[in-house]
This record gives sequence, C-alpha cells and structure tokens, in this order.
Amino acid sequence: MSATQSTYLEEEGVYQFYMEYPVPAYLVALVAGDLIHADIGPRSRVWAEPCLLPTAISKLSGIVERWLTAAESLYGPYIWGRYDIVFLPPSFPIVAMENPCLTFIISSILESDEFLIIDVIHEVAHSWFGNAVTNATWEEMWLSEGLATYAQRRITTETYGAAFTCLETAFRLDALHRQMKLLGEDNPVSKLQVKLEPGVNPSNLMNLFTYEKGYCFVYYLSQLCGDPRHFDSFLRAYIEKYKFTSVVAQDLLDSFLNFFPELKEQCVESKAGLEFERWLNATGPPLAEPDLSQGSSLTRPVEMLFKLWTTEPLDSVAAASSVDLTKWRTFQTVLFLDRLLDGSPLPHEVIKKLSECYSSQLDSMNAEIRIRWLQIVVRNDYYPDLYKVRRFLENQMSRMYTIPLYEDLCTGTLKSFALEIFYQTQNQLHPNLRKTIQQILSQGLNPLPAIDTTAVTTDTPAMVLEDKVSEATNGAISLRDVNVSA
Repeated sequence: MSATQSTYLEEEGVYQFYMEYPVPAYLVALVAGDLIHADIGPRSRVWAEPCLLPTAISKLSGIVERWLTAAESLYGPYIWGRYDIVFLPPSFPIVAMENPCLTFIISSILESDEFLIIDVIHEVAHSWFGNAVTNATWEEMWLSEGLATYAQRRITTETYGAAFTCLETAFRLDALHRQMKLLGEDNPVSKLQVKLEPGVNPSNLMNLFTYEKGYCFVYYLSQLCGDPRHFDSFLRAYIEKYKFTSVVAQDLLDSFLNFFPELKEQCVESKAGLEFERWLNATGPPLAEPDLSQGSSLTRPVEMLFKLWTTEPLDSVAAASSVDLTKWRTFQTVLFLDRLLDGSPLPHEVIKKLSECYSSQLDSMNAEIRIRWLQIVVRNDYYPDLYKVRRFLENQMSRMYTIPLYEDLCTGTLKSFALEIFYQTQNQLHPNLRKTIQQILSQGLNPLPAIDTTAVTTDTPAMVLEDKVSEATNGAISLRDVNVSA
C-alpha cells in the first residue's frame, strides 16, 4: 500500500499500514498479487512477480539510493521514510504513478534502461512536487508535473550530466511540438491553467503540455534567477512552506517573487511577451524553450544521420555506413526514428533502404525503439515488414505501445489488418485499453462491416463497438507518440 507497513499477521493473512502524513485521496493506492520483494538500497526495495524480480533487481540495485540522495541535496530531506517500487503487469493502463512510499510502474519499462531511469527519477521527484505539495485542482496539474519534470532533469543532470538531460529534453520537446500539430495551437488543453468547461475532457489533461510546457515555464523562472542553484534554494523554501498542503499557481508565483525581491522590483512577471499570466492562460507552444546546446554532442549525430537519409538524391551507402545504431543511446535512436516518423510517408526507395539497413538490428532493441520503427512501417505501407507489426501487437499489452500502432493502422489503409489482430488479442488486454482500441477501430465505421470470425477465438462477439459515437462526439484528442508517466 502507499503507506508504511506496520504489521503482518501471517496466520490471518492481514496486513496493516500506517501513513503519518496527510495525503490527497488520489495518492492512496493498493496492490495485491503474487508479489515478492528484495532490498535494493537502505530504504528501498522492489516488489514484483517472481519471474520479474531478478531483472528488477539487476536494473535498480544501488542506483535508487543514488537518485534519492541527489534529490535530497537539491530539495531537502526525503520525508516518506521508504521509497519502494512495485512492478505491475504490462496491461496496467499507465506508465507510472507516484504513490507515497510505493511507486507503481509498468513492467514493460524494464526493457529500456534509459526510459526506466527517467520514469523512476520522475516519480522520485514527485515525492517533493506532487506528494508533499499538491496542486489544489486538476485544472493546474502542471504545478505537480511541470515542477516534477524540472526536478527530474536537475537530478539527471547531477547524476548523468547535462548532455544526457538535454538529449532527453530534446526528445520530449519534439514530442510536444508533434502533439501541438495534432491538436492545433488554439486547443484549450494546451493551456497550463486549463478550464474544465464543456468540451474539455479531464482525462485529456494528461498530455505533454502539462509536463513539457509546464517544465518550460519552471525552467524560465529558474533562468530569471541567473543560477539554477538559487532556484533550488527557492524550491526548498517553497516545499517547506507548503508541505502537506494543496496550492494554486498564484501561491507558487507569489512565493517566487517574495523570495527574489529584486526580480519583483524589476516586474519580471509583466515582461512583454513573457508575462506570467500569458504563460498560464495562453494556448499554444511554450513562450520560451531551454537552451539545449550542452547536449549537442549527442543530438548532432542524430541530426546528421537524419539529413543523410532525407537529402535527395539518397546516398544509402554513405547513410548506412555513417553510424552504428547499436552504439547509440536509446534516446538518440528514438529521436532519429521520431524525425523519420515526422517525415513519413517517405519515398519508397528510402523506406526500402532503411529496412535493409536497420530492420533486423532494431528487432533486438527495446520496445521504445521497436514501436517507432513499426510506426514508420505502417505510415509508409511497407508490407515486407508488416508481419513484425502483428508479432509486436500479439506480444505487447501495454497501452503506451499498442495505442500508437492501432492509431496509425486505422489512419491509413490497414484498418482490416488492425481489426484482425484485435479480435485475436482482445482478451489479453486491460478492459480500459480494450475499450480505447474499440473506439479507435470504430471511427469512420457506420455501420461496422461484417467480420469473418471463424479463424479467431470464440469470444470475439464480446468485442462490441458500442461506444463509437460517444468518443467521436466528445472531441477526443489523439495522444499518439506520447509516453508520459504520472
């Protein structure tokens, strides 16, 4: 449970837990199952099903304490006593959740070391920003997510260096701009202070604006201070002042200006084009973005390789021999593939040569990389690799991997292929995920065409597309290409 275990009566199978601090109701959580644990640090252990525990131990042993110590050096003592992690089945519908004392995280993320690092550190950061000090309303989720993302990147800079942090930030900001193109710059959910009014679905607030636009605003505030360490001092004071309470944006901004009276005298909150009010209430992209030049040693090779593959006439020999992807960081590879996704559909010669060069290499890489290559395959109708899409969807039950592929399959010419795979795999999916895929498959189908189910499971009639109208009329937005942790 998201609390400290105090007793366990083995004869009765009764566990008792205790939480000495006030927490918002949404942070109270239970998990039950065939779970065993192992210590990975002086105040941390992992819980997982027996088949997963050795991998979890090998990935996290020793380093969680390193992250907690780095966070404490920036933002003050860790107040929750224990920081344990439970790995949940791939069908769990979100990537991670910052429940006090016990972070929930999807087991699929164990495939990728770098995504595991970022996701766990993000949840560590929530121990200060979100759990200790909480946003008072869902309309201001950025207060938890923007600050936690900023703190996450301060922690990764301390532990892995500025270049790694800039690479991860570049990857996320690319995704933010991709989401902006999908939604449009005047979409109300692109505000930091989103108003929950007719036409705005609260579930759509879990988007990259909450995280990355929120991060950009917090980063902008840190730059006003001149030195991020001065801003760290302010955040420590902010945590101490509002600990175990819920706040609104004005609380944060008033505290900021009071902590830095010289900035208040300069009226930085009213600086033309960068007014705090505009940051909070204007739709569209961030008003300013961070300088990521310290990551150029990692991002420049990505840009060069992308240019080689997209410059006409294509010199596939030069492009293929310029870089060994197996030597790249995961975030470099996903950034490269995301750029190719943005440029799709690609000329047939390019996609054919890309497949010849990289497809078999990518097969052995983690799911974060494979999903992007398979999206490229789908968006380019590259049939020779289509069997890999089927194989992936037959084995991956995670929302973050299945939704992007189904969205792309149904946007193009492959909806019948998607329907066939879904009928065969639906009983393995989490009910919420199954419903979401039903809605994706049903868009534009009126009436639903007859499907030959003789070759699939006998339970296929359970797949009823009854919610197709409600989703379409609710103005649902696509979060394609987005992988966020809570």
